[in-house]
Amino acid sequence: MPDPSRYPVPASRHRTQVIIERSRFVCTVVRAESVEEAQGFVREMNVEFPDATHNCWAYLIGAPGSTGRVGMSDDGEPHGTAGRPMLTILMHSGLGDVAAVVTRYYGGVKLGTGGLVRAYGGAVQQALETLPRAERIELVELTVEMGYTAIDTVRQLLPAHEAELLAEEYGEAVTYRLRLPDAQVPALRAALMDATRGQARVHSTDSASA
Repeated sequence: MPDPSRYPVPASRHRTQVIIERSRFVCTVVRAESVEEAQGFVREMNVEFPDATHNCWAYLIGAPGSTGRVGMSDDGEPHGTAGRPMLTILMHSGLGDVAAVVTRYYGGVKLGTGGLVRAYGGAVQQALETLPRAERIELVELTVEMGYTAIDTVRQLLPAHEAELLAEEYGEAVTYRLRLPDAQVPALRAALMDATRGQARVHSTDSASA
């Protein structure tokens, strides 16, 4: 099972094209973290390619392979010949938070239903093969309060748990504000309590994604 708190996503907008039987298929892929972002991207492609024969699309929001927030459209192509094969490719790509639009300029030769399925699915597959990828990580912030004698020990724990020290305050106790992957929190919390013999106080603040 993919880790829902960190997974591959498109690093940037990416575009490829292929000519099949004189029809031009332009595939544009982007990262989309919400249905609204995906739908906004589709509208943007319709504005960029207003003279296209079809602007077919598919998106998957969430972790790779998840089905909770997906969408697709054949945009006038025969039912099931464009959006569905595009979504199938996205579902098996290992990517999350991804949207794709395949823009078709008709070249005068009909491809048939099987040919359309291969063309639209293949256009997405080709784009994904050269797509720059990044990692989406759900980050959280923790506040750690501890005694002065624990400073060196706690600092040594941070790199192993991918924790970034954002701020530090020195008063009656030492307070660190940390940011780290959500998946690392249980292990760091346990390590802190062990290193300070249960004296550290750990509080969650908020979360974000990178």
